[in-house]
Amino acid sequence: MTDNTTETVTIYTDGSCLGNPGPGGWGAVLKFGDERKELSGGFSGTTNNRMELMAVLEALSTLKRPCKVNLFSDSKYFLDAIRQGWLKNWIKNGWKTAAKKPVKNQDLWLRLDPLLAEHEINYNWVKGHSGDPENERCDVLARTEAGKTGLPKDPKA
Repeated sequence: MTDNTTETVTIYTDGSCLGNPGPGGWGAVLKFGDERKELSGGFSGTTNNRMELMAVLEALSTLKRPCKVNLFSDSKYFLDAIRQGWLKNWIKNGWKTAAKKPVKNQDLWLRLDPLLAEHEINYNWVKGHSGDPENERCDVLARTEAGKTGLPKDPKA
């Protein structure tokens, strides 16, 4: 973490899956000052949690330098992994859960971990489908992607 993180970016993310597993999509909205950027993508044969993580991963990957980030997600899975220290424990325990089972979605967590460390992130939970305009927009982006035909296969699902 650097001390010169002066730019603040607001990010909203969401993931969706039509069946679990099934075709899935992710969506993200990034806001910086008056600028706004929407991102989305999808995979076949994936899970809702993978799509939630992909939304965060892809959004943070677009940032070109360390930033202050206000991150909004409706994913308890993602937020609990950070806030309750699951991610740190998984890493410390060789990617095993407290029950000594392999951590699901390790490939995405491995890619996310350095991105989470690079930025000063304020994690915020937003209740899904509760009328928050940006969360609702992310949901539309994710569901639209999940509904597309010809999605690439999620290589790790």
